[in-house]
Amino acid sequence: MFLKILLLLIFFSVMIGVGIYSRQKAGSVTDYVLGGREVGPWITAFAYGTSYFSSVVFVGYAGQFGWKYGLSSTWIGLGNAFIGSLLAWLILGRRTRVMTQKLDSRTMPDFFGKRFQSKALQIAGSTIAFIFLIPYTSSIYNGLSRLFGMAFDIPYSVCLLVMAVLTGVYVIVGGYMATALNDFIQGIIMLFGICAVILAVLNGHGGFQNAIHELSLIPADDVAVPALQGSQGLLASFFGPDPVNLLGVIILTSLGTWGLPQMVHKFYAIRDEKAVQTGTIVSTFFAVIVAGGCYFLGGFGRLFDSPAIYKADGTIAYDSIVPQMLSTLPDILIGIVIVLVLSASMSTLSSLVLTSSSTLTLDFLKETFVKDMSEKTQLVVMRVLVAFFIILSVVIALNPPTFIAQLMGISWGALAGAFLAPFMYGLYSKRISKASVWACYISGVGITVSNMFLHFIKSPINAGAAAMIAGLIIVPVVSFLTPAPDRDYVDEVFSCYEQTVTVRRIHSLEEEA
Repeated sequence: MFLKILLLLIFFSVMIGVGIYSRQKAGSVTDYVLGGREVGPWITAFAYGTSYFSSVVFVGYAGQFGWKYGLSSTWIGLGNAFIGSLLAWLILGRRTRVMTQKLDSRTMPDFFGKRFQSKALQIAGSTIAFIFLIPYTSSIYNGLSRLFGMAFDIPYSVCLLVMAVLTGVYVIVGGYMATALNDFIQGIIMLFGICAVILAVLNGHGGFQNAIHELSLIPADDVAVPALQGSQGLLASFFGPDPVNLLGVIILTSLGTWGLPQMVHKFYAIRDEKAVQTGTIVSTFFAVIVAGGCYFLGGFGRLFDSPAIYKADGTIAYDSIVPQMLSTLPDILIGIVIVLVLSASMSTLSSLVLTSSSTLTLDFLKETFVKDMSEKTQLVVMRVLVAFFIILSVVIALNPPTFIAQLMGISWGALAGAFLAPFMYGLYSKRISKASVWACYISGVGITVSNMFLHFIKSPINAGAAAMIAGLIIVPVVSFLTPAPDRDYVDEVFSCYEQTVTVRRIHSLEEEA
């Protein structure tokens, strides 16, 4: 217990110290929200990765999908790496950085407002972002607190309050730069921590080959495909017992990041175009190790079947699977795991609360109620809203409506369903209309929310994937059927991609004639 507490105290001290150090770099709105657009590629790449993977992935998703799909759940992690990270950086990274600077845009709703010349779109976008980031934050608190309960036998509510206070301190004090620097430190912990945990868990079951053998003997008795129920060996197979639903999870958790405000926000803040290239490589490597490792570890969850992972009614408490896997580890490794999940979770929490407070201040309050809000007032309001957002999400997390993966599925589905298509198309096409953005807002939120009550799609995960795919179809179709935006304005916006950059001859690769 002493060792666990010592590791936590060191971790907390570093996080708060970074927040205090970064205070001097949070003097203006742009500095507080974007780090002055001067954040380097390594820090940005780690900030992207640590915001992507939190306790939701490590505790909730790895546990639930590892139980359902076995080792094939590793595909989710690889999808996160190559679709959610590599392709996201390649397709969105540079163009986002260049166009948002041209528009002087600091948030995703702000981008929609300026790109499509509509204050109403900006206000509606900020409302959607604020509402649906709350369940995501609650799900992170939930998973983190369950792990703390396993390691320290501390009440769930106490864990929530401690995490909320610590996250709030360094975000309120240091803004984006504090979160980015802490993300870099936390990312290094995550890389080493996940490798150590995987090795320890596999060794506890006689090594990799023996663990695979044990997993292959377990029948897949609760899969969604009736013809496959009771089959042995599927949990250790290439595509697992239910490849169709597995694909839905991959789409939501990989493609969904393209439309999440807190993820795309990282591209706004990176230093320059050259830094995007380095960030692409670093971010992909990070995702392969962390995401691939989390889901690979979760794939062995059924080897730890015990009464501790079942609820009173006999159903499986998916959020308890990974804590049960880790409960048998030596104290030093449990301490590492706690710091690992803390690192993942606090980085995501800080990103979420900063995104939410900034968009509510800049895109909603400033545009509707206090249009002449000064720079100093904006900073104060954003810091107050950080605290408000944390408190609100804690209240929900104290009595969550469903388990972790479903909370995150609802949040990701609504946000990515509403934002992904208009944002991506808006970076590439001059023909995208304002009406198509409204249609995507409505379809993304409408599909996700209506499915919560009508359940026409059984899984909230698949409902979120459907909302994203629907948006990718709706936006070009509605744009084709509705009036085109102002040609001169759009040409001026897209001129940012055609600017000529002059370099000294020593830096040019062009050969002399």
